[in-house]
Amino acid sequence: MDNRARRPAILITGANGEMGHGLIHALSQRNADVVAVDLHPLDESLQPLVRAHQAGDILDTQLMQRLVSKYEVTTIFHLAALLSTRSEFSPEIAHRVNVTGTLELLRLAHQQSTWSGVRTKFIFPSSIAAYGVAGKKDRLHPLKEHEYTEPTTMYGCNKVYCEHLGRYFAQYYQQLAAQPIKGGVDFRGIRFPGLISADTVPSGGTSDYGPEMIHAAAQGTPYACFVRPDTTIPFMAMPDGVKALLDLYSAPEEALTQRVYNINAFSCSAQDFYDEVQKHFPQAQVSFDPHLKRQAIVDSWPAEVNDGPARRDWGFSPTYTLASAFRDYLVPQISARYAP
Repeated sequence: MDNRARRPAILITGANGEMGHGLIHALSQRNADVVAVDLHPLDESLQPLVRAHQAGDILDTQLMQRLVSKYEVTTIFHLAALLSTRSEFSPEIAHRVNVTGTLELLRLAHQQSTWSGVRTKFIFPSSIAAYGVAGKKDRLHPLKEHEYTEPTTMYGCNKVYCEHLGRYFAQYYQQLAAQPIKGGVDFRGIRFPGLISADTVPSGGTSDYGPEMIHAAAQGTPYACFVRPDTTIPFMAMPDGVKALLDLYSAPEEALTQRVYNINAFSCSAQDFYDEVQKHFPQAQVSFDPHLKRQAIVDSWPAEVNDGPARRDWGFSPTYTLASAFRDYLVPQISARYAP
């Protein structure tokens, strides 16, 4: 293939999601050429910010090959996924989307690198769902990346396996080939905590009880929280999540000591969320009505994680605490969203 005919670009899958919105805005400020793919047509507000956008399935190999015939993909931000709660209802579909989709994109990244001779960056949002700590949660220290990776959900299993696929493509794929392989895949993963966004409505994640509570309070509608008040997991405001992706993307590969990193901003309970909501929305109507299955999923995730390697290797440092996330980011933007 004649690379001179193709324009370098960054590919983002799942571009319409909560993280896709923030990432596209941030990359547009860097004047990056972005090609966005999502199952649905790209949000109209994002379309002027990208080089090209395409509605389609990441499992459609013909679609993906058409894109790479036009663009030299230097980096892939693979955000597309079937989230945790939905994956439990459709585990076979979750496996196809989350695992087969990732595998095909890793192969595409490797293909791109063999054409260019330069390693293709592959940025992968993993999840706290990669852990499985059911029955031990209250007795654990902040977990490192290699500890308790025995998830109890299909989504968690998918994420752990894709982390291993990424390591394989980055370090071992085609090592035994007869001819030396130029380039390769520079896989980098982040295990995200629960993410809270002011820009988009939550869409099916098991950690979405926090943001759902805030959005309901801003609209003046009652909300039944689907976990117990004492349920505690790590969280992060979406701008810090997007910044983490970009910081890891920008880090020199030689500075990285591992392929997958924990990050965390603050650990808090559902009651902590409710207390903050009441400070800013005194009329909020919130009840607690735990959903057995969803509660079990959250109970299998740790209350805290160790993110020391991310802070050491690529300077991860979140801006927002729980209080400042509400005060400076969530309440102003969400209130404006639902203003008359």
